[in-house]
Order: sequence, then structure tokens, then C-alpha cells
Amino acid sequence: MKTAKNLERLGTESAFKILAEAKKLEADGKKIIHLSLGQPDFKSPKHVVDATKKALDDGHHGYVLPNGIIECREAVNRKIKKLYNTDIEPERIIIMPGGKPTIYYAITLFGEPGAEIIYPDPGFPIYESMINYTGAKAVPINMLENKDFSINSEKILSLINEKTRLIILNNPNNPTGAFTEKKHIDKLAEGLKKFPNVAILSDEIYSRQIFDEKKMPTFFNYPDLYDRLIVLDGWSKAYSMTGWRLGWSVWPKKLVEHVIKFCVNNHSCVNAAIQFGGIAALDGTDEPINFMMEKFSKRRKLIFDGLNSINGIECSLPGGAFYAFPNVIGTGMNGLEFTKKCLHEAGVAIVPGISFGKKAVNYVRFSFAASQDNISKAIENIKKMLS
Repeated sequence: MKTAKNLERLGTESAFKILAEAKKLEADGKKIIHLSLGQPDFKSPKHVVDATKKALDDGHHGYVLPNGIIECREAVNRKIKKLYNTDIEPERIIIMPGGKPTIYYAITLFGEPGAEIIYPDPGFPIYESMINYTGAKAVPINMLENKDFSINSEKILSLINEKTRLIILNNPNNPTGAFTEKKHIDKLAEGLKKFPNVAILSDEIYSRQIFDEKKMPTFFNYPDLYDRLIVLDGWSKAYSMTGWRLGWSVWPKKLVEHVIKFCVNNHSCVNAAIQFGGIAALDGTDEPINFMMEKFSKRRKLIFDGLNSINGIECSLPGGAFYAFPNVIGTGMNGLEFTKKCLHEAGVAIVPGISFGKKAVNYVRFSFAASQDNISKAIENIKKMLS
């Protein structure tokens, strides 16, 4: 059979390949410490699970609106208002089965041959994959230019031309763990006013995972950009609900109808009962988030100190999310070589930097969404491997 040519341009997410390889090694009897997947290692909050069970018991088993039940969209509205003092109309909020559909739909809306889309490199691999799939030109933002991997507003603005349709931003950043503060986002937002035809996708999925009591510099702070702003967020990272596949995004009014058509054509609607669980998460206590962040703060220090204690490895202190992104070229290996050696010799599963972009060939990503004991053991195993 003959398949579409653009399938050759479709990428993937290497973390799942590494997970499969690690599971195979475990099946053969090798002990593996998993520091590859980007998901919290905590259970979903009990009150969220209970609300979902109740919704099932109450009979919420059928189709619902493709953009999400109104109760869930209103809960997102309340949470945005509470966090950012911004009132977003529920009509602009769309409930999604995770974060990826928002990325897929946004890039599909703007990507086509002859168009250019700017994206972070290194960055979440689905950005570049989907840009290439649409036939648009993927224009990378070199996130490694700044030592702390933060967003360089001047660099981004310099990449814009008459072909630019969309800019994708991710703060805090996956895979680097970088956090860019509000003063830099302010500068970028001001500069974007000069380019009224360029849309913005702000991926804020790690908005609740920021360290040192710093505040999230959300793009909701810039009402002048609302007519071309897409904001992605959700439940996966903040509430340890990655497997639930539940996310939300806010769209410009003129794009909502198109996005709802995408939803109808693709997934019809998001599971009704799960949306009631999402409501419980947003309207309930933030104690589960605070608990996770206390743990992540300790783990961040542990992995930062541990990695920097290894000869040949240099690591910046993560400002957000739950990733460390060290340069390992000083070990005599690039990121891919280091990753393979760690998995097969040290029994530590991590992700090579090149999985997130060509510029990160000498880097690797460690997820510190794991116990302190496992992180300490991983550092110990790597030291032994290199000795």
C-alpha cells in the first residue's frame, strides 16, 4: 500500500522508546532506575479520584460537548482568575485529552508549505515533529545560548519575518528545566506588538512547578495579545494526572470554531467523568501541589549537587519543571553515547539531549520525578561507571 509522503517527516518522543528498552532489560533481570519519563511519581489526589468515581456512579457515561462540559470550562475560568487575576470567557476555553492535541491543532492551523514556525531548540520534540509534518519550515530558537537556558527575547524577535505564522514558547522549559522571569517575558510581549500577524502558543504546562517561590509569568498578563494568543495548560503535571489525558487551552475567539471542528473530527469529546475529576482538582485544595513541590525542591538540590560532583559533567540549577539538563561532553562521550552507557552499564534510564533538538547533542535529560534514594543511587552508579 502507498502511504502519504508527509509521514516521512513525522517524528516521535524518544522517552517512550527508552522506557520500552528499559522495560525489556528489566524483564531480563537487570535493575533499572527510571529517570527518563516526565511524569510525577505521586498518586493522583484522592478527592480527584473520588469525584471521578462519583461521576461514573451518577451516570456520566455518554458523549458531551466537544469543547468540554461547561462546568469544567467554568472551573478553568475560576482557576485562571484565582492564579492570575484574569477573567477568561469559558467560550474561549477548550478541554482537551491532554496537552498534545493543543500543540497539534495550533501547528496545523498555521503550518503549511511556505510558512515558518519558530520553536524552542532544545524543546518538547512534538513541536518540531508537527511543524515538519505540516510542511512548514521549522525555525529553531537556540535555547543553549544563555547559560541558564532562559528565553532570549531579542533573539526570538530577530527570527521573525513575513513568513512567520506562529511562535511556540515553553516556560518553564522541557527539557532544560529553565525558568524565564517576567521582566524578560515583558520585553518579548512588548516586541511582539510590532508583529500583529504572528500568533503565539505559550505552553505553560509546568506553570505550577516553579522553584524558589517565584511567580509564573503567564502570557495572560498581556491582554493586547489575546486576539492571537493560545495558552496551553492542564492537569497532568500539577496534579500528577499524566495518564488521565486531560488538558485545557485558551484560544483567540476567531479560532475557537476551527478548533472545535478539529475536536469533532479527531476525538469527539473528552471523557465526561474525567472532566468532573478535573473540576475537583481545580476547585479543591492546592495541598497536593505544595506537597509535590516540597519533594521536588529537595530532589532538585540532590540531583544538581550530585551531577556537578561527577568529573566531566556540568549542570545548571533548574528553575522549574522537574528536569536537569547537564552537558556531558567532558566525560568523552556525547549525549547519545552517555545515555546508552548509563542504561546498559549503570542501570539508569535517561534521555539524550538530541531527542529534543539537534543543538543539544552533548546534553542529556534527567527527570528528578523519582525518590531521593533512587536519585542518589543513580548518581552513585554513574560515578562507578565512569571510574
